[in-house]
Amino acid sequence: MSDSQKGILAILISGLIWGFSPLYYKILGHVPPVELLSHRVVWSVVFFVAVLCFQRRLGALWSAISNWRSAATLFAASLLIGINWFIFIHSIQIEKATEASLGYFIFPLVVVCIGWIGFGERLSRMQNIAIALATFAVVIITVSQGVWPWIALIISISFGLYGYVKKKISIGPVVSVTAEVLLLAPFAVAVLYATHRGFGTSVALDGGIGGVFGQSLYDSVLLMLSGPLTATPLIFFSYAAKRIPMATLGLLNYVNPTLQFICAVAIFGEPISGVQIASFGLIWLALALYPCDSFRHERVGRI
Repeated sequence: MSDSQKGILAILISGLIWGFSPLYYKILGHVPPVELLSHRVVWSVVFFVAVLCFQRRLGALWSAISNWRSAATLFAASLLIGINWFIFIHSIQIEKATEASLGYFIFPLVVVCIGWIGFGERLSRMQNIAIALATFAVVIITVSQGVWPWIALIISISFGLYGYVKKKISIGPVVSVTAEVLLLAPFAVAVLYATHRGFGTSVALDGGIGGVFGQSLYDSVLLMLSGPLTATPLIFFSYAAKRIPMATLGLLNYVNPTLQFICAVAIFGEPISGVQIASFGLIWLALALYPCDSFRHERVGRI
């Protein structure tokens, strides 16, 4: 296989894992979101540190967190990804997976806006049309439901801002994400300690029972798997990003929210109205315009 084919295969694998991840969080729906998030952070630290040990790159991790400026930027990124993870987990448990998938559909267009505002990147006419269509779709959903699609907006904006902060970090993706979950780990450990000591942290925050880990082998193994589930698609994504054009990367990355949408509607049986279908249609049209425009610019650049 060529490097390009390997990259395409890698991004498809990452999209499949991310796309079907709602099934995992649905199975663990009895675990309060804050407790599940804490386990995700802790086991991600274990997995990522093991990967860096295998690669003999722990020194790079120490260099990243020992500099206070780098550590501050990484901490900001960790807070944003922590918010994103929590809202996603919460959305699955309250049967709003459809809205969560909408957030990841909107995310690429949010990134374009952030690039325009934060980095002065110029938008083409096609990109402006795509953003206008996506905005119109969100307005339609808001008016039809009578409430803001806050889950979709928080997911897309937090992930977009996370990408913005990541552009300011010069270290590699595996080291940076390891540092991010490591900086979140003290909070996660505190939550799990309070939960298992019976301080009622999970009950107070989420109305759940808390202290699920250790009560059954099945749940405990599933919670431990949250580490590899977090790390593996990121590693595949990083591998793909080095081997295929950005337009191809962006286009194939839509596998993730598409599969999430299918899980929500076809597997979870979440209701979806005709207005919502039409709004999603506008989103898909907007997403089709954006990569097509990128492909056109890449082709022109090669001529």
